[in-house]
Amino acid sequence: MSIAAKFEIEYLQYLDQDGKETGKEMPAFAKDLDHMVELYKLMVSTRVFDAKSIALQRTGKLGTYASCLGHEAAHVGIGSAMRREDSLAVSYREYGAQLYRGVKPREVYTYWGGDERGNDFQDAPAHDFAWCVPIGTQCLHAAGSALAFKIRKEPRVAVCTIGDGGSSKGDFYGAINVAGAQQLPLVAVIVNNQWAISVPRRIQSGSGTLAQKGIAAGLFCIQVDGNDIIAVRKAMEDALERARSGQGGTVIEAVTYRLGDHTTADDARRYRGEQEVKDAWERDPVPRLRKWLEAKGKWDDAKEEAWKAECDDWMDNEVNAYLETKNQPATAMFDYLYAEVPADLEAQRELVASLDRKS
Repeated sequence: MSIAAKFEIEYLQYLDQDGKETGKEMPAFAKDLDHMVELYKLMVSTRVFDAKSIALQRTGKLGTYASCLGHEAAHVGIGSAMRREDSLAVSYREYGAQLYRGVKPREVYTYWGGDERGNDFQDAPAHDFAWCVPIGTQCLHAAGSALAFKIRKEPRVAVCTIGDGGSSKGDFYGAINVAGAQQLPLVAVIVNNQWAISVPRRIQSGSGTLAQKGIAAGLFCIQVDGNDIIAVRKAMEDALERARSGQGGTVIEAVTYRLGDHTTADDARRYRGEQEVKDAWERDPVPRLRKWLEAKGKWDDAKEEAWKAECDDWMDNEVNAYLETKNQPATAMFDYLYAEVPADLEAQRELVASLDRKS
């Protein structure tokens, strides 16, 4: 006789929205307050970077840009838990994770400025994937990496991130299904910011949590407070350890909120209520961690102002490096798709080259 499956999704939180501890025993990394200060500083610098990015777009110096405002705890928590040899496959707004792993703002700007050379990360691991604007396909890339790690018997983990709306795509389901069937070292993080562009979470999916989508695939599943960096980092550490030790993959749902527009081409006021956004600002991850650090005596107003000044100098340097980047020749669009360029494209390349020379 078959027995119906039963499951329960754990919810993990260490800091409430006021930055006070919930009473749960703090993980080891959170007891290293100097390390927590460094994570906070990256959250702040990510927010400074994000504001500068929007300013560049509004002044015509950048193309359409996807803001990460409100996602800082989720993204920095993901990146800081990973080892360098692990691989990261993001969608298009996980800058905090990428900055932690060595991606430079100038590279982000180069990409959103329409130049694919921004994907050629100089300091981030070469096995990290480029930005993936098609919704969900990065999950399949990560699953493929995880399969390769298993075949090679390498103690490495593939991590992918996806939004709440993207978790309804077949690419996501295919990736977690093969991860469960093959016991792959895959960690899939659903960054649930409540809105898939203009479609709210409540009508995207009928599942009680998005984390439970991994149950049918045979993966470990957990939901965390995505505005609590300690909860995100702890869930990630546990998931990475399980994957690295051959215990299979994990789906983590990080519950947060998109405080800004979906992209600079969007106006969220058309579909979101003012009170909803105001309430979400009360759960802002940046002041939450700051309050906790201040209570521990590790942060204050003077340190905040000094760090923001450093961030401003850093961003000025990165923006200048981006603006001073020379454009590629127009013929570059033909140079990297084929090992041997087909005759018709070669003819087009020659035509473009001749026009370039005349100009």
